Order: sequence, then structure tokens, then C-alpha cells
Amino acid sequence: MKTLFLLFFSFYTLFSSTLYLSTSSNPSRINPLLATDSASSEIASYLFNGLVKYDTNLSNIVGDLAQSYEFIDDVTLLFHLRKNVFWHDGVKFSAQDVAFTYKTLLSKNIATPYSSDFRFVKDVVVIDDYTLKVLYSKPYFKALEIWMMGILPKHILKDEKNLMSSNFNTHPIGTGPYKLKKLEFSKNIILEANEKYFLGKPKIDTISLSIIADSTTRFLMLQQRQLDIGSLDPLSFEKKLKPSFFQNFNIYEKQSQSYTYLGFNFRKEKFQNPLLRKALSLAINREELVDILFFGHAKVCNGPFLPSTQAYNPNVKSPKQNIQKAKQILKELGYTKQHPLEFEIATSNSNPIRPYAAQILQYQLSKIGVKVKLRIMEWQAFLNMVVFPHNFDTVLLGWGLSATPDPFTIWHSSNTKKGGFNFIGYKNKELDKLIENSQKIVDRKKLAKLWQKMFALIVQDNPYLFLYIPNSITAVSKNIHNVHSYPSGIWYDFILWQK
Repeated sequence: MKTLFLLFFSFYTLFSSTLYLSTSSNPSRINPLLATDSASSEIASYLFNGLVKYDTNLSNIVGDLAQSYEFIDDVTLLFHLRKNVFWHDGVKFSAQDVAFTYKTLLSKNIATPYSSDFRFVKDVVVIDDYTLKVLYSKPYFKALEIWMMGILPKHILKDEKNLMSSNFNTHPIGTGPYKLKKLEFSKNIILEANEKYFLGKPKIDTISLSIIADSTTRFLMLQQRQLDIGSLDPLSFEKKLKPSFFQNFNIYEKQSQSYTYLGFNFRKEKFQNPLLRKALSLAINREELVDILFFGHAKVCNGPFLPSTQAYNPNVKSPKQNIQKAKQILKELGYTKQHPLEFEIATSNSNPIRPYAAQILQYQLSKIGVKVKLRIMEWQAFLNMVVFPHNFDTVLLGWGLSATPDPFTIWHSSNTKKGGFNFIGYKNKELDKLIENSQKIVDRKKLAKLWQKMFALIVQDNPYLFLYIPNSITAVSKNIHNVHSYPSGIWYDFILWQK
């Protein structure tokens, strides 16, 4: 019997496959409702599903946990759920789980910025185990998109008193293509293929994610082929790779759905002055920033919505550096060599580019007499000690945006509350009104005009100094087969990859 087991184990090991990846930080909560950091969101994406998702071109919304959907009228949405979905523990998924997730999102016992997406949902009615009706208080342009939110298991969490500190957040149970097998903080995360996944078991049996904060170490591991997939920063891509690297890896490059910005803390009186923010904006040479950091693998960011969306305003240009004008404004505000403007830029080293960007900004701002201190931190410490408690002067950060932008979450003044994504504390009544008016517009042409008006208003007011839109450069081992490059990215059908 022992011999038979050893033979089976040897056979399994020989033919099983593992995808080796890395992540820059520990996940804080592997729970789709609470995952606000990139590591948690990444891991949760393997473990959970929403009712719907974008197609490969990011142009249409298709079913995920939902087999299909239909609008009965402008405020009534009907979902027909798949009948072959199981939670990782073997319990069948049903409409009760969706209703439970909705009620949890609105609970006062959790703090999550995602709850604001559901503010126009009047009720979720379970018709039967595989049919549910969503009633909205008014027409809502994101009526479908909000249901991309990962769904939670009612049978596990129905009696949970404190989801924020629940054991579930580090021992999650989802419906996704992979299950969490092991989580060793600051070391390793192991995911195993879900044999009962409703779209079929993934072709790769195991995903192993090494938690490596240092970007240089991640790069070396990729070069040594200890990782199958890795992101490349432009400097490494252009200057540090040998020809042999390209014999082992395919390169996929596209403009990312993200931008980097310098955000002011509006709770500090000096940053409430729009002239001060304008002076700092005029001191920055964004083209120089992009040239030094990216070697042509990025572009200057003009505002809060990306060029690939209808919300982008092509008539708004990024400000050009004007040192003399910036100095003049600071002088008028009372800042001199004897009494210079001083503040700190805080950022994280989880993104290898941003510490260098902070140094360039420090140098550029020194040209107008501003004294800038830098604080570079590990990602989780940065979030928990700086961003969420609003303990900063300015932050150098970035946003990843969906194909359908929603300015409410980041820009509406109601989201300056604890846990909200408007953590800089920016409030603008005119912008609030535009956002509120846009929420009930379904016609995309009318909506685009309002978005573009918001775009111009935000850029003019400088709550952020918009800096750059990087390209994503991804190296994928040639041992990984069936990888496709879609507008939605290479990960869209990763369950079909083979190694």
C-alpha cells in the first residue's frame, strides 16, 4: 500500500504544474468587500467571482456567476444564475449568497469604499435559488458594473459579528478557479486549482506567490527563471536585460489602466490654497519625469480619466513648467528664502519607480525654493500609518481604473469619511453636483459630456498633480502556453494556460 502511494505521489508530482509568481506585499484582507490594497485584490481575484465581468475587449459585459441578465425596465435588473457553481468547501452557490453580500456591503459593521457603488440599489429580491431581481431607486449608469464585486458565502459568514477582523479574511472560501492552500505572511502564498470550477479546472495545478518587497530581488529571480511571470520597469527592460532573457521570455506591453499622481492633504490649511497648488504644479516638468523614468514607456497624464475612455477630455492639456511664474506666486503668498515652503512627500517602495519619481519631484520643486522631505515606506505600513489615518502632507500614489470610470468614489466629498477613497479630503460643491447629476444618466453620450466637464474642473483645481500613465511591461516564460494579449490584459483566460 505504501509503495502504491509513493508511486501515485511520484506520478502526480511529475505531471502536476506550478506557476511561480511574486507579489510585493502581504495581503491585508483577502475579502473582495475589504480588499483595498493591490496584494489583497490580486489574491482575491483568483478566489472569488462576481455576477458579471467585462469581455476580452472591455467593450461588453458578460456573465460570470450569472448565466445571463436582462433589464426589465430602467430600474429593474434580473439575473439568472449558473446552476453548476460550488463554494470551495463543496456547498452550492445560490441567490441567497448574492443577497447576503449586498446586505453585508451596506452594514454599519464594515468600513469599505465599495459600499458607495450600491447606494442606488433599493432592494435585492431572491425569486428562487438561481434567480434574483435588483431594484434601483433611479436609473444608474453602473447598474451592471457594480455586480463585478466578488460574492461572499452566506453559509460561512451569516453569524460573523465582526467581518473586519474575521478569520475569513486570511482563510477565504470563494467560488473562483483557485483555492487558498497556504498563507505564510512575508514568505509564500500557495493556491491550488479548484477541481469543481464551473468553467472547468484550470490547466495549471498550483500557483505559488513569493512575497518579496524588494523590487531588485524580484527582478533577479525573474532573470534566474525562478519566476514564470514578472513586471519589468523601463530601466530594467532597456538597460539590464541580456539577449538570453528574450530567448526564455515573451514580452507583453500595453498602456496600463492606471496613473500616478501627487495628492495634497486638504486637511492641512496651506494646501487648501489653490494658488499654492498651482505654483507647485507649474514647478513640475512632467515630460522630464517621463523621459528620465520610462525611456518612452509612458506618457504624461493630463487628468483623472484615462485616454482610452469616453470621460477623457482631449482639450485639457497638461501644464508646462514655468519656474518664474511659480516663484512669483510663492512670493505673493509670503514664502521666501528665509521662510520657505516645506512639506513631505510620502510614498511606498512597493512600486519601484515611485521612490525615484519622488526624488525627481524633490529636485524640481527645489528650483522654486521649496524644501521637500521624502518618506519611503513598505506598502502595508504606508497604508496603515499614512494613507488611511490621513497622516501625510502629500502622497505619491496611483489609481488603477476600470473601463467605466466612476468619479464618485474618488472625488465626491462624501467619500472623505474613514475608509473612503477620497482620503486627501478634497471637497468641491460644483464637482459634487456634477457627479450627482451624472449618476442617474444612462445615455453614454450625455454622460461623456459631463465626465469631460468634471475632467476640466478637477485639472483646473489641482487637488492632484497628475504625473504619468505608465505602460505595463510583462515578461512571461515561454514555458507558459496559450497566453493571449487582449485589451483586457493577458490574464483574461489564464485558466487555459498550460505549463
